[in-house]
Amino acid sequence: MQKINRNAVLALLSLTSLVFLLFQLCYYKFYLSQKNGAAFSKVRGSQSGQDSTRWHVVRKFLGLISSHNIPVYLIDPLILGLVDKDIEQIRSSPDGPSPECKYFCAPRDFTTFALLDKTWKHEGGLFRTAEKMGFQWLKIINKDPRLDGMDDLSGMEIPLHYIFKLASHAIHLVVFYERSGNFLWHGPLRLKQHMDRKFVPFRKLHFGRYPGAYEKPELLLVSIDDLKVQIPKNPSSFLEEMSHSRFLECRYREARAFFQLYPDDASLDAVEFRRKAKSLLHLAALTLNNLGVKFWLSSGTCLGWYRQCNVIPHSKDVDLGIFIRDYKADIIPAFQKAGLPLKHKFGKVEDSLELSFQGEDDVKLDIFFFYEEDDHIWNGGTQAKSGKKFKYLFPKFTLCWTEFVELKVHVPCETLQYVEANYGPEWKVPVKMWDWKSSPSNVQDNGVWPVDEWDDVIQIY
Repeated sequence: MQKINRNAVLALLSLTSLVFLLFQLCYYKFYLSQKNGAAFSKVRGSQSGQDSTRWHVVRKFLGLISSHNIPVYLIDPLILGLVDKDIEQIRSSPDGPSPECKYFCAPRDFTTFALLDKTWKHEGGLFRTAEKMGFQWLKIINKDPRLDGMDDLSGMEIPLHYIFKLASHAIHLVVFYERSGNFLWHGPLRLKQHMDRKFVPFRKLHFGRYPGAYEKPELLLVSIDDLKVQIPKNPSSFLEEMSHSRFLECRYREARAFFQLYPDDASLDAVEFRRKAKSLLHLAALTLNNLGVKFWLSSGTCLGWYRQCNVIPHSKDVDLGIFIRDYKADIIPAFQKAGLPLKHKFGKVEDSLELSFQGEDDVKLDIFFFYEEDDHIWNGGTQAKSGKKFKYLFPKFTLCWTEFVELKVHVPCETLQYVEANYGPEWKVPVKMWDWKSSPSNVQDNGVWPVDEWDDVIQIY
């Protein structure tokens, strides 16, 4: 009898424990999940734990910004890379439930979204709502570089990045601003001294190490893992743009110091030349961009941007660089069609190619083609009357975006080394008498063109 009672008690305890566990499960599923907006079961086939947490955090964030009518779009490189592989299927698929959580459950520490500044008024209510939903948040602000050229406004700060953290996942919201060159810009992520550097693993962020410049993307509303979200219409193009997006700001403080030593030329001739040079540069950029040819500011035009944030008025021309690997035979006819006749063509594609086009009045456009060797890069020069060849050597460089005369344009990222190679350590001192054959610090003799090639390699119009 005693043995029977013991078994009965054990059975009763086991049954009670099972009922209690079932009650807890039902309580979480039907009450807590609704309260916190988890609803993991909506994404069928998703894994429990960390994978579902990522989806859950993204869902709550999208609900947060939707409740405040803030339009954001997805720029997370990992997720866009996955989406790009299935983009046609995603575009054509109905809005029904997804069979599995494929994208937002992918392993990562952050999910990254973009916000266009002019579409939001920075209302504090967003952050109060975020806190009620369980988010911790961090705002990163810094000076507005668009005002740096204006002494009385250079101290204004603007929000650049927001971090929203919930559980083990975080949302990185990157704020984009329109620039006068008709492109979008985001600033770097620089923490103030008082900020918690352990808030999230900042070094793993995809955006923020450098400022970036982007074209305005066309957006597409899609359903991903049962979540409605906007993405760049062409994810692969955005990802390619991202890999070459680093932006360099003009050095306004140094430019002001330069003009204190060497007052700017404000004569009518200087003003008129700068107007013509700006117009010529915009036309050249439009022509080359339409051809898909990458170029950068070179020689005196690059020096003007780096030293004084403007065109050097006594330079009398606009200088661009192009890697010879990007040369296209359509360049000459495209410029001629744009109203810029060919003034001279020196060299050939295999060696020392150089083109010059005639702009308005006496302003010309010089395009230098650069050749890459194992340890340096060079462009050539030709003296028409003698057939002498010259070579200008530069340390290897990469390209960054900048804004110059209201234009988004490339410059060498390693600008100081580039400028010093061409103009020497005294590049800060203006030189009005310049001989292209002997003045540059990096010029070398490179032989003479054979006389029987002159008709091909020395063409003057």
